[in-house]
Amino acid sequence: MTATTPPTEPVEDWTTDYDIFDADYVTDPTPIWKDLRSGCPMARTDRRGIRSWLPTKYDDVQALAKIVPELSSKDPLVVTLPTDMGIDNSSGLSAPPISADPPEQVWTRRMILPAFAPRAVESHRQFTQDLCNRLIDGFIDSGECDGAVDYAQQIPPRVIAHMLGFDPEKADDFTTWVRGALELGLFDPVIRVKYRDIIQTFLIDEVRSRWENPRDDYLSELLALDVPEMKGREVQVVVGIANLLLIAGIDTTWSSIGSALFHMGTHPEDRRRLAADDTLFPTALEEMLRFYSPVTMARMAQEDVPFGDIVIKSGEKVLMNFPGANHDEDAFEDADKVLIDRTRNRHIAFGSGIHRCAGSNLARLEMDVALRTWFARIPEFEVSDPGGVTWAGGQVRGPRRLPVSF
Repeated sequence: MTATTPPTEPVEDWTTDYDIFDADYVTDPTPIWKDLRSGCPMARTDRRGIRSWLPTKYDDVQALAKIVPELSSKDPLVVTLPTDMGIDNSSGLSAPPISADPPEQVWTRRMILPAFAPRAVESHRQFTQDLCNRLIDGFIDSGECDGAVDYAQQIPPRVIAHMLGFDPEKADDFTTWVRGALELGLFDPVIRVKYRDIIQTFLIDEVRSRWENPRDDYLSELLALDVPEMKGREVQVVVGIANLLLIAGIDTTWSSIGSALFHMGTHPEDRRRLAADDTLFPTALEEMLRFYSPVTMARMAQEDVPFGDIVIKSGEKVLMNFPGANHDEDAFEDADKVLIDRTRNRHIAFGSGIHRCAGSNLARLEMDVALRTWFARIPEFEVSDPGGVTWAGGQVRGPRRLPVSF
């Protein structure tokens, strides 16, 4: 499945006609955010059938995240399916708690938090480290690899499969399905519906099998929870949660790992510092998350919402531009510079408000293990063809082709 840029008209004015699929925006959105913050920090567009708004200020994104449920999370994808397809946009897209408003958001989030607590995710460290070493074994003797395809994209699908009790041989399928739903499917609704339905069919079969014959895995644990609100619809709820873990837990994390490899492979001074001083890994990891934040989510106005000197009208969307907020000079000193020893780093790469990513501890562990294992075995490397690096954008931004030599 090849990453492509959707057909799009050129942007004449970013303040009134922004386009997150514009080739320049996908490759490097930071100068566009900088210009917008200085003149029109809340851009708008009527592209793709619905008016949407793009905040670029840290404080604005934080404030918008707190407007719940007036800004609803029930349709969190940045592009809404066309109404003329005759398909309910919420049908088959349930992924609570991220696609739910209170009160459902509250009790579904409470269901999954214990499995993503620091001590719980630590139990996946050895599996992840062994996986990373096996992947590196597969290409280290060749002196080159695709850091995205051969490494970053291989890790989260297998960790999630391991956690949920899925067949590990399905990991490559998960990669294809998630890219179809979140990447190519964003601008091709036929592809989105196709892979959405494939994912849903798979998850329904898996969850029903645990309902009938419980196993020693996380899906069975979720089905066995005593949650009054879930009674009578256990399979439906757990399918939705599994949908979230599969979709939100794969593309986002591999994009972060790939972006970190891209940075270190194009900035030898940072790579050498990190290779020489492993005490820098914690701050370097957080700086990679801030600078290369992968995820933009959407909220749909359920009523007219006044915000500053604009009104977000009912039915319009707001794109929760966490990546842009993390480059706001008012929130971060030298915001457009990577400082791998940055100690004050209150980034919102994992979101903000009630929908802050519940799986952030697992994502951090996967990133930490992936980068430490890589640096332990391949401390000297570079992006061999910077012009050949390709990026996906829209919902999740990250490298999809990353030629590396070592």
